[in-house]
Amino acid sequence: MSWLDPLLLAKTGLRASISATIGKQADRRLLDALAAPEVKPYDFSVDATGNPREELWFDYVSDLGDGWDSTYAVAQAVSHPTLAVRDDSGATYETRGGELLVFGGDEVYPAASVAEYVERTLQPWVCAIRGQRRPPHLFAVPGNHDWYDGLVSFMRLFCQGRTLDGFKTHQRRSYFSVKLPQGWWLLGVDMQLESDIDRPQVSYFEELAKQMREGDRIILCLAEPAWLAAQTHSQESRFRLENNLRYLEEHVLGKKVSVFLAGDIHHYQRHANAEGRQKIVAGGGGAFLHPTHAYRTEATLREGFTPRKSFPSPQESRRLCWRNLGLAATSPRFGLLTGLLYLLLAWALPVNLGDANVPQSLGLVGLTLLSSPGLVLITVLALLGLIGFADKSFGRWRWAAGGLHGLAHLAAVFLLAVGVAHLMGSVLHLPFRSPGRDLLSAGLFFVGGFLAGPTLMGLYLLLSLNVFGAHANEAFSSLAIPDWKNFIRLHIGKNGELSIFPVGIRRVPRAWKPGETAREPAWIADPQERRATPPALIEPPIVL
Repeated sequence: MSWLDPLLLAKTGLRASISATIGKQADRRLLDALAAPEVKPYDFSVDATGNPREELWFDYVSDLGDGWDSTYAVAQAVSHPTLAVRDDSGATYETRGGELLVFGGDEVYPAASVAEYVERTLQPWVCAIRGQRRPPHLFAVPGNHDWYDGLVSFMRLFCQGRTLDGFKTHQRRSYFSVKLPQGWWLLGVDMQLESDIDRPQVSYFEELAKQMREGDRIILCLAEPAWLAAQTHSQESRFRLENNLRYLEEHVLGKKVSVFLAGDIHHYQRHANAEGRQKIVAGGGGAFLHPTHAYRTEATLREGFTPRKSFPSPQESRRLCWRNLGLAATSPRFGLLTGLLYLLLAWALPVNLGDANVPQSLGLVGLTLLSSPGLVLITVLALLGLIGFADKSFGRWRWAAGGLHGLAHLAAVFLLAVGVAHLMGSVLHLPFRSPGRDLLSAGLFFVGGFLAGPTLMGLYLLLSLNVFGAHANEAFSSLAIPDWKNFIRLHIGKNGELSIFPVGIRRVPRAWKPGETAREPAWIADPQERRATPPALIEPPIVL
């Protein structure tokens, strides 16, 4: 998916604005709490016959439903009955497909609807698990993209006890609780668009905490990583997110949380403290890659959580950012937009620049601007638009960053106009304001804008991220990198230990062929696809 597609950006922005407005006025979670008042966790500590489970495998996948290749590659790896994965040392670990599957947030992109969920999320997963094993029990945490239709589609699919092509759902609210073997609990929290936990949800977890024993431990699933909120949220939403999570952790759940799992940021990043508690971002279920070098990976977080591992590495992430210089090729629809804008700006100059040098051309353009209020308005609006686009993380330098970006585009339009005028007059000797010259000039203006506009935008994003640590989302959403996927496989052993297997896929397949037998998935990677890499451990298993 091209995230710089102007139509996609406009549609997604409109849906987000409408959802945010509705979410402030009518919180869907309040109605769901009234419809399902009972606080009863789904009990997976016993099997179907009522006997206690001694062990359990389950999987966590977040931020999926974007591109087919990446979403399907992760789904296929999760769906295998067994999966052997190696770490960097060459040690191999045999893992089993989980009986539980948790979707950790943003189950579909760019905006939620039943049709989008079916096409972008359920279809890849149903195709991947076909012929492999029985579909697991499914639980889901809503992310901001799931909230873009007011959570209507999410509730319809995941919170009504439906069986989605074999995947069984059990939760009745947008948050959930599952009792696991050996004193472990799995909890999912809904932060809504405003990074807020509603009062009924707090009451739900307060009642749930009364059912826990003294030595029980919790795996807490969040749609957003509160521990990185200072780098990804506004001050207001950061305050809410951190305070809500801290209240849950300290006053409701009683410091029983041993593992925090979150998506929203589309890469793998783990922090841990001296007590062995883990905070893991694993948003690699299928959405475009986010950078790892933009989130101060060396910083120590509150309560002594220090960075342990990133995937990709910050060095590799910084190298990938250079792909922004090729935006004209990777985002052609954005090039169409800049081509039209450059054409309009250059064509609006009713002066002949063909026989003038650069200083004289500047003078002519200045005089034209003074006598053309409409052209001045267009120029000012273009500058203000790019200033508004500048990342808030620039702080007080935001105006300077956006202004310089805007001036670079205006300079490119000016140089393009001078070059085209010189070509038309001095080289081709076409008379000024003749139909042939105007048509040819328009085509050259458009082509120049198609190439120069995305290139300047890419240069701006490259410098912003690699030098100033700004525009982390824009600099990588523009690239739509489908690789560097990840998911978390977890195992509760007979001794009560929790083993966490972070699985990564360095490069996903781009070519698929139909499965030939009923025992194969609907699609398998084409054997001719030699650059794709198998699932492997991002780091050795973390054992608690």
